[in-house]
Amino acid sequence: MDCTKGFFCGVFHASLFCLLISPLLFLQGYLDEQFNQLEELQDESSPNFVEEVVALFFKDSSRLLTNLEQAIDKYPQDFYRLDSLVQQLKGSGSSIGALRMKNECSAFKANCNDRNLEGCRRSLQKMKREHATLKQKLESYFQLLRQVGPREYAVSSRK
Repeated sequence: MDCTKGFFCGVFHASLFCLLISPLLFLQGYLDEQFNQLEELQDESSPNFVEEVVALFFKDSSRLLTNLEQAIDKYPQDFYRLDSLVQQLKGSGSSIGALRMKNECSAFKANCNDRNLEGCRRSLQKMKREHATLKQKLESYFQLLRQVGPREYAVSSRK
């Protein structure tokens, strides 16, 4: 089969990438089992469920990152406030299985416990990088899923 051009080849390649990207994100530590559980909740009645939940996560987490950055600048010694904000971010990340984000939030919380403002600042920068990287990777993943279509992906990836 010559698969260098045409619609079928595009769908075939997109299907193949969909099968590989999700496990790769797990192997690289970006996602954990919670993401799989979200995918299991998706069905024909809500074919975009996971994408919608992830979009809400990125909207909420972007706001929380901004609030955290502002709090570090405005209340640098209020570690209780900083810890509270990062706990919200950690919970939000946990809800979609954003493992690296969750781990960076834990590092930030440890810095709060140690009253280490510079450590908090470094952790915040790492969280922002992980957030941006995960967003880019998941946007690519969902774009491929849209190309494949829910029915084709569901047949090829489910047990």
